[in-house]
Amino acid sequence: MRTNELIEMLSTNIEPTDHGRLRRGLGLAAALAAGVALCLTLLLLGVRPDLGHAGVLGFLLLKVAFGAGVVVLAGWLLIKVARPGGEARIRAWVATAPFLGIMLLAGVSLASAPSSHWDRMLVGHMWLECLVSIPVIGVLPFAVLIWAMRRFAAPTDLFRTGALVGLVAGGISAMGYALHCMDDSVPFVALWYGGTIALCTLAGALLGPRLLRW
Repeated sequence: MRTNELIEMLSTNIEPTDHGRLRRGLGLAAALAAGVALCLTLLLLGVRPDLGHAGVLGFLLLKVAFGAGVVVLAGWLLIKVARPGGEARIRAWVATAPFLGIMLLAGVSLASAPSSHWDRMLVGHMWLECLVSIPVIGVLPFAVLIWAMRRFAAPTDLFRTGALVGLVAGGISAMGYALHCMDDSVPFVALWYGGTIALCTLAGALLGPRLLRW
């Protein structure tokens, strides 16, 4: 077969690239991961009994908004790095915006409160449960997202991609755990929610090169 004939054969019956397939696949995986995190929270921990109170609902919305901000920004970056060479087109520092925002609010909250209240505002009553629960709940969402990345994506920077998968999973897990958590202070959210999501990100970065290799 001549070169021209080979080129002509390869260029026939070419189907258009579905550029939305990756976005749809990861979007569905994120929705499934959120459902898994919610079910795990309800089955293992349950919903806090005072959820109907106005003040409690306000803090729940704050916790969910923080987790959602992490998921949205990290998910946007994840879609970009999911394609070969995509890591060259992202600014990873964008993902720190929700953390900087909650830390700023925590600083304002501490500055406006007596120093004798700082320990309770930072540590609360459920710090250990938060430290354990968010990473544990995040295991299955992480697995779902890794499966989606292997099926729909072809990343080349596996370390950074794994970190972003862990970041998304941690944010989703934090949103689910917020339904159970009874510590209502901005510094607590900044320290323990932010810290555990960072742990999920670190775990993702370490596992990514092994789980995403192709």
